[in-house]
Amino acid sequence: MIRILGIDPGSQRTGVGVIDVSDTGALTHVWHGALVIGGEASFPLRLKRIFDELCGIIGTHGPAEAAIERVFMARNADSALKLGQARGAAVCAVVSQGIAVHEYAATEVKQAVVGTGRADKTQVQHMIGIILGIKGPLQADAADALAIAIAHAHTRSSIERVGIPRTAWRRRR
Repeated sequence: MIRILGIDPGSQRTGVGVIDVSDTGALTHVWHGALVIGGEASFPLRLKRIFDELCGIIGTHGPAEAAIERVFMARNADSALKLGQARGAAVCAVVSQGIAVHEYAATEVKQAVVGTGRADKTQVQHMIGIILGIKGPLQADAADALAIAIAHAHTRSSIERVGIPRTAWRRRR
């Protein structure tokens, strides 16, 4: 059994999800939520809150590995910079706890969960509910975090079967 933490970073809301993966590949939902950090007095305090809350979640749930969404190019440069800083705070929180971080592009995550890299948020939410047996509506950022964890679970399983390093697994763009 391996426990995986998935993180969907954001400067207003950061999605977090935890799953267990059995030796047979069965996925089990452990916990999910969204860290709503937009109400802090300054942006540096938002980053600190991401760091602190993720450290607490790691302490509570004890994941062995973590996966995070890779930053994509946004239309607004300021938004992209803030997203990158939020992502950096999340990565630092995970690494400070001695956990390896694996990165996935949004298209890789959608492909792993929905079957197409162009899926929309509602399709991802729906499939996460089906895959993990979660009843009722899922908050979008939390669903994305669970999707990232599932993408990592699928990728690590495939890599173990094939026996190649993860760096060779990715297509070069």
